[in-house]
Amino acid sequence: MELAKRRLVYSLMSLQLPVINKEEDPERGLAFEFVVDPETPDGPPALTGHASGVIRINLAEADDVERERRRCALHEPCRTLLGHFRHEIGHYYWDLMVRDNGGRLEAFRQLFGDERQDYSAALDKNYTQGPPADWQQHYISSYASSHPWEDWAETWAHYLHLMDALETAAVSGLSLRPKRADEPSLVRARNVMQTVVPFDDVIHDWFALTYMLNNFNRGLGQLDAYPFVVSPPAIEKLRFLDALVRVNRPADHPRQAGDGIG
Repeated sequence: MELAKRRLVYSLMSLQLPVINKEEDPERGLAFEFVVDPETPDGPPALTGHASGVIRINLAEADDVERERRRCALHEPCRTLLGHFRHEIGHYYWDLMVRDNGGRLEAFRQLFGDERQDYSAALDKNYTQGPPADWQQHYISSYASSHPWEDWAETWAHYLHLMDALETAAVSGLSLRPKRADEPSLVRARNVMQTVVPFDDVIHDWFALTYMLNNFNRGLGQLDAYPFVVSPPAIEKLRFLDALVRVNRPADHPRQAGDGIG
């Protein structure tokens, strides 16, 4: 659990996002709480979630067998500890970067929808009826279709996922030069955490990397390392989020043209 949390905080600091603890700022600061299920079956379950800057993760998710059981029960393509941290902290940054910043809510609503719709009712509908049949054409995951807040959090988690993986590829010196002309190539992975890379180039590098990762896993007899199909609307949501993140870059990392946030 701590390893996953540290990996998350490293990514946030690398992207120069605000990381403030609640001792410094009780109202807008960040804290983590690991919770456990009750010993009696009639007790309320310990829910993973976010509330007012407190990221709560059920400790049961650290058990590989239990996490896999839940992944299968919920029909998720992948479920990881780090993914939980990335998703829940996405709710925290929505508060900081969208809700509390004038002028960004309307741009958010144009892409993700109106977050003022009933949240509890939306989640109940998702759990009882499932996602819409065409969810893959609009969302990064089926759960993202449940409510605009969850769409944002799932997109945020996905953004951190790809940025972290691309940084790892860059510091490893990875390049892809396939013999077949119809396979994606990568001259050399760029460190997207440390430099401002145009978002179209980020996506190009990401697709090339995941093409290699999936084929590598198949050669080992494993499931796809990246079991997602990213639709054009999902890419535009990632682009919007990337623009918000890049606003935090200092002046010596100039933003690229065309990366505005509306």
